[in-house]
Amino acid sequence: MAHRRFEGKEHAASYQRYRVSPPQELITEILGFLENMKGRPFDLAVDVGCGSGQGTLLLAPHFTQVIGTDISPAQLEVALANSSAPNIFYRQCPAEELPFADGGADLVTSMTAAHWFDRPRFLQEADRLLKPRGCLALISYTLDMDLEYGQHSHTLTDICHQFYKNLLPFRSGHIGTTTVPLYKQMYDSCPYPDKEWHECLRMRSPMPLSGYIGMVETFSSYQALLKQDPVEAHKFSQAFRNRLLSVMGESNPDTEITVVVKYFYWLACKPAAA
Repeated sequence: MAHRRFEGKEHAASYQRYRVSPPQELITEILGFLENMKGRPFDLAVDVGCGSGQGTLLLAPHFTQVIGTDISPAQLEVALANSSAPNIFYRQCPAEELPFADGGADLVTSMTAAHWFDRPRFLQEADRLLKPRGCLALISYTLDMDLEYGQHSHTLTDICHQFYKNLLPFRSGHIGTTTVPLYKQMYDSCPYPDKEWHECLRMRSPMPLSGYIGMVETFSSYQALLKQDPVEAHKFSQAFRNRLLSVMGESNPDTEITVVVKYFYWLACKPAAA
């Protein structure tokens, strides 16, 4: 069963503004795997659960055509408003019912979304779409991000990890306390002989503290708290921000910090036709 999230217009706009984009190093890894397994040219990439299109944009320079799909009209509206590449197109559809011909995609990917899908049905659909020697790339990151700010990094990270822990009661039971096992289950169930599991790629992203707080507020667990009790959610976020600023010895929420994001991902190549 698929689970729908991130569909409100305000949430979609925040998602585009604050969510970190997949790092270029990760895109390079995916393209290298695809080239080794299939070779060029790269014609079609399908980015499933594309949200507001950050990852879709990164694929555009490397493919003749890139199609981002999402169940949410609000997310796709934001994606379209922020897309200028002429070879990017968007379609509203479920991840388990992709409206494309069999065997036409060089790459099927999902960046921080596959844990919300009906995973067995999605994997069947990805297999249907892929060309022989086409590749599947599933990417996500853990929520236990670290913060770096001078000598205060360790204390800031401890505060952040406690904040994530306090949000766990509002996290969907579908995805559990971490999504890593869900991706590992998908990896283990994939019958392709050529596949790789990677854990973890640590990427350091400088951003203002206010940007980090904005990103945390897009997480599904915080959004669940916000829906249940908006006043309490805002108080919770404000107290978190103020505690971080106090440890940093700063008063400006736009003070730049470094957020360490821990990515994990797996890659698989569809066997050549018999």
